Amino acid sequence: VQLVESGGGLVQTGGSLKLSCAASGFTFDDYVIAWFRQAPGKEREGVGCISGADGRTYYGNSVKGRFTISSDGARGVVYLQMNNLKPDDTAVYYCAANLEYYVALRMLRPNEYDYWGQGTQVTVSS
Repeated sequence: VQLVESGGGLVQTGGSLKLSCAASGFTFDDYVIAWFRQAPGKEREGVGCISGADGRTYYGNSVKGRFTISSDGARGVVYLQMNNLKPDDTAVYYCAANLEYYVALRMLRPNEYDYWGQGTQVTVSS
């Protein structure tokens, strides 16, 4: 299993950014792909996730209404569209995956995900 994030960068407050997670080495429909983020000195936080089987999505409270997760199963890519970005969104963003059987989608618990990408930095300037 391999996950590779891309699309991070520097953006001003109120701006938008779209991250990609290229997934390979597993059957996409059997897995949940999630996005997490971690800011310096803070715990890893669940951003949201998507079921590869049926496209259900769940989001963390801090990003609801601003972030959207989508997927292209044929290409094995999951996207995180981030709008109305705030300085508090500054963090390293990771995608993670595991078999849906082992994941409580709504909970966004990092310890339920076995596979992780290397992360991509998102910085929002004020």
